[in-house]
Amino acid sequence: MSDIFDDIESEVQSYARAFPVIFDKAEGAYLYDMDGNAYLDFLAGAGTLNYGHNNPKLKAALLEYIERNGIAHGLDMHTRAKELFLEALNERIFKPRGLNYMVQFTGPTGTNAVEAALKIARNVKGRTNILAFTNGFHGVSLGAMAATGNSHHRDASGIHLSGVSHIPYDNYMGDRLDTIALMESMLEDSSSGLDHPAAVIVETIQGEGGLNVAQAEWLREVERLCRKHDMLLIVDDIQAGCGRSGSFFSFEESGIKPDIVTLSKSLSGYGLPFAVTLIKPEYDTWKPGEHNGTFRGNNHAFVTATAALDNYWADDTFQQELAGKIELLKSRLEKIASGYDKTLIKAKGRGFMRGLECRDGELAEKICRLCFKSNLIIETSGADDQVVKCLCPLTITKDELNKGLDILEKSVHAILEKEVSKAS
Repeated sequence: MSDIFDDIESEVQSYARAFPVIFDKAEGAYLYDMDGNAYLDFLAGAGTLNYGHNNPKLKAALLEYIERNGIAHGLDMHTRAKELFLEALNERIFKPRGLNYMVQFTGPTGTNAVEAALKIARNVKGRTNILAFTNGFHGVSLGAMAATGNSHHRDASGIHLSGVSHIPYDNYMGDRLDTIALMESMLEDSSSGLDHPAAVIVETIQGEGGLNVAQAEWLREVERLCRKHDMLLIVDDIQAGCGRSGSFFSFEESGIKPDIVTLSKSLSGYGLPFAVTLIKPEYDTWKPGEHNGTFRGNNHAFVTATAALDNYWADDTFQQELAGKIELLKSRLEKIASGYDKTLIKAKGRGFMRGLECRDGELAEKICRLCFKSNLIIETSGADDQVVKCLCPLTITKDELNKGLDILEKSVHAILEKEVSKAS
C-alpha cells in the first residue's frame, strides 16, 4: 500500500483501519481493490448508498446532465435541477403520505441538517433546551454533538456541550423502566430539574447507537407528550430514511407526523453530499439568509436524487421487493444467532437495518475482521462497538444477500465456537 496515507493523512481516519486495502472501482453491491479483488459491501457508505454503487439509472441521468453543462453549483438560486427534485419529492413522497413540509436546503451533511432543525425549533419556541435520548447519534458539529450520547464523540468536542437534556430511549432498561412515564413525570414536575424543552429529537432506529428500535406505540406516546407540552417533534431520519426501514420514512409505520425531519445520507442516491431539513409550514419562520452556507445547492445531487425518486418510489413495486429481502435478512440473522445463548449473541434491528449484538465489542470486531478476510465488508456500531451491523444496498439481489450472509454465518460460528470451547 502507498505510504502517502501514513505520511500525510490525519490519524482521525477510521474505516481505512478496518479495511486496509486501496479500493479503485465499485458497482452495485461490490467494491474492487487495485488488484481487482471483489468485496461484497454490507457497509454501503454507512447507509449512504441505498441504491448501490454507481447505480446505472442514476449515473445515466447525472452523465447526461454534466454533458449538457447543467448547473453544478448555484448557492440557493433556483435551478431546473432543483425544481425537478422538489416536484419529484412532492409528488412521489409527500402527497401519497399526506405530508406537508417546506424543504430547507442546508449544508451538505447530516449534521448540517440537524443543526438547522435544532436552531429553528429553539427560535420557534423561544426556549433553548432540547430533549434527546440515550445512545442517540446526530452528528459531530457542536449543536448536533450535544444531542449525541456517545462519549467517544462527545469527549472530542474540546468544549462543554450544553442545551440538551438526555433521557432513556425505549427499552433502555427493559421492563425495569417505563421511559414514557419517566419523561411525562419530569415534564410535569417543576422540580425535576428539566428545563422545558423546545423540542424532542429522536431516531426511530438508532443506527450508530447499536440498532436499538423504538416501538411504534412508544413513538406515538412521544408525539403525544410533544403536543401536550408544547414541544416540536424532530425525527432524525438521516440513516433510517430513504427506504432503509422498509418505507421511505422510518416513522411511517407508527403513524406519527413529525414537525421537523432531517434527511441526508442516501437522499442523493449516489453518494453525493446532500441534506435537507423538512419543516411544517407554520414553523418555517426563517428570515432570508438567516441560516445559510455555500454548499446548499449541489445540483448534481438534485439530479441523482430525482432519478432515485422517479425510478424507485413512483409506486410501491420497489418497497414490495424490499420487503422480501427484509424478511430474508431477518430470518437468516435469527438463525445465525439461534445456536447460541442470547448473552453471547442475538439478532436485532428493523427493516433493512439489522445486525447481531455480541457480548462485547471485542467479539464483534473479531467477527468483522474474519468477514473481511473472506471479502465481506461489514462494520460495528453501538456504545461499545458490540453490534455487527448489516447496511446492505437496498438493491442487492437475494443471491448476493445470501452470499454475504453465508460469509457472516461462517465467521460467527468460527469465532463463537472458540468462545464456547474456551468457556467450557
